[in-house]
Amino acid sequence: MTANRKAAVNEVAAANERAAANDESTATEGDSMARIAELAKEAMRSAYAPYSRFRVGAALEADSGAVFVGCNVENASYGLTICAERAAVAAAVAQGHRRFRRVVVATEGDRAVSPCGACRQVLAEFGSALEVYGVAKGETKRWLLRDLLPAAFGPAAISDGGS
Repeated sequence: MTANRKAAVNEVAAANERAAANDESTATEGDSMARIAELAKEAMRSAYAPYSRFRVGAALEADSGAVFVGCNVENASYGLTICAERAAVAAAVAQGHRRFRRVVVATEGDRAVSPCGACRQVLAEFGSALEVYGVAKGETKRWLLRDLLPAAFGPAAISDGGS
């Protein structure tokens, strides 16, 4: 692992620790959203994006109030790139979380973006009512995941119920 990659991994791990340590019990909804958006932006700054130069950070809030962050990690073998949203989901699941309130996706551009199709599908695994926010310099947009991915393939589509 190169020094730059190791530093990016360490920065994201530290951001996840800071996010988990924050107590939301006294925060208002607006304060909470601002804090989660800031965590997504902080994760974005840690992104490893030498090929596209399109840095993305995500902050995923669990029903418990815990927040997990991720950033995109590109790879020379493009198909192996990890998106910020999926990195945040993996961090949350690794800590035992399975129910989520919202995800905030932060980018450096002027226009807010929504998750890519693969990330939408991964997020849909945990419920289609998830609030999705895109945060950029010039705008913030809000969607519901079910509107971004109508007729999603999910656990109910698997005839044996999966596990």
